[in-house]
Amino acid sequence: MQQDEVAARVRQVIDAAGVSAREFARRIVIDPSKLSRSLNGTRRFTAAELARIADIGGVDVGRLIGTTAGAAGAAAGGAAGGAASTPSPVRPSSPPRPPSPSPEGGRPLQIVRETVRLIAERGFHAVRVADIAAACHTSTAAIHYHFPGRDELLEAAVRWCMDEDTRRRADATAGTRHAGDELRLLIDLQTPRTEQQRRQWCVWLDLWAEAARSTTVGRLHVEYYRQWRGTVADVIRRGVEQGVFRPVDADGAALALTALIDGLASQVLATEPGPPGSGLPGTGAEAMHDALIAHVDACLTAPTAG
Repeated sequence: MQQDEVAARVRQVIDAAGVSAREFARRIVIDPSKLSRSLNGTRRFTAAELARIADIGGVDVGRLIGTTAGAAGAAAGGAAGGAASTPSPVRPSSPPRPPSPSPEGGRPLQIVRETVRLIAERGFHAVRVADIAAACHTSTAAIHYHFPGRDELLEAAVRWCMDEDTRRRADATAGTRHAGDELRLLIDLQTPRTEQQRRQWCVWLDLWAEAARSTTVGRLHVEYYRQWRGTVADVIRRGVEQGVFRPVDADGAALALTALIDGLASQVLATEPGPPGSGLPGTGAEAMHDALIAHVDACLTAPTAG
């Protein structure tokens, strides 16, 4: 079967979902550029991706790839095998599947969230697929149905963490016009004061180690930091224009500040393994926050700023 016929059916699923291709990519936990290339015929959908598309779209995978329901399993293994004359309409399997347990992405997103939680608690290499399956109240076969291997699962976990971090920053700073206030909000979000923030940082520390060994995760790491430093640089640049910050090199200042945040957060997590506030004096989250604000005041804030 031609790849453009598969793409046509996938487009039907996306249209039926009533969301953008980018949003649908988030729901099936793949990179939007991969989905775009597959829809344009320059990349083949993998078997795992087709399975997730069928699951999220509430359709039979056999219909999605142009085979009978009975042959769905064999066709899915080939991802693009078989032949069909024309793309047949994509219809829900009969009987229809019940609504997805999570409106934000169904089973794949549940798996990713539990994976992230377990990584934060135990570390990536201590988390087994069986642990993830138990946390999701499903089988290891169901996990592999959506994510064939640990590499795919780790990549999805990294992307989800990136998306969540970006969303939190956007929500927290929405409507903030004063660059000084916005930079302080960003610092607040990066300070591991709460259990949720500590879990987030524990995941990042684990992923940094993986980024040094994995080409895929390394590329994601580079892209995430490009976006994060760009966000900080834009705020600093706007602050210079507002007269809030000194006329500094925004990109260089952003690099220094984000590196300081990473270094201090690593020390906080290493010296304060218990609940927030239980570590050594001067090494906790509040000390980190104070040090970051002091850095901003000393290196960035204009003397005449209020």
